[in-house]
Amino acid sequence: MSSKQSASKSARKSASRERGRERAPGQTGAQSKAPAAPEPAGERPARLTAAAALTGLEGAALVAGGVYMLVMGLLGKPDSPQQAELGGLTVLVLALLPLCAARGLWLRRRWSRGPALITQLMALPVAWTLFSTGGAMIAAGVLLALAAVATLVLLVNPTATEALGIGPRAS
Repeated sequence: MSSKQSASKSARKSASRERGRERAPGQTGAQSKAPAAPEPAGERPARLTAAAALTGLEGAALVAGGVYMLVMGLLGKPDSPQQAELGGLTVLVLALLPLCAARGLWLRRRWSRGPALITQLMALPVAWTLFSTGGAMIAAGVLLALAAVATLVLLVNPTATEALGIGPRAS
């Protein structure tokens, strides 16, 4: 081993020891990296509760649709069983976004507003497509559009943003 390599190795070791001293006794590296998120004070506003419920309901509807597609792909007689099964699995994975966002909103986590807003914005073109299809899908499109717009309004409301710890930045 050359002297340059040896010096570099000893510098890394001493830097590692210095970082280890910054930790509290009994704390591992993973525990010392991020402080625990503070628990939000006060009660959850009704608007935030409603937004969490609507987002969770949309996630549950996606789960039901994904399970239906998967079961019909396995047990039914679709034109392409592989396509039906893959479509069902895809919808199930997509359902994770609104379900995680709903849980985050319920627990008043700041990060949850973004995924919830994205879910609602993605729901609007889907609602339009359902509405344009005609028949019984018109009702489904109208319900989805109403839920998406209502949730968007609830999420941008100042009461909800303050409860999530999102507000104007001090200059």
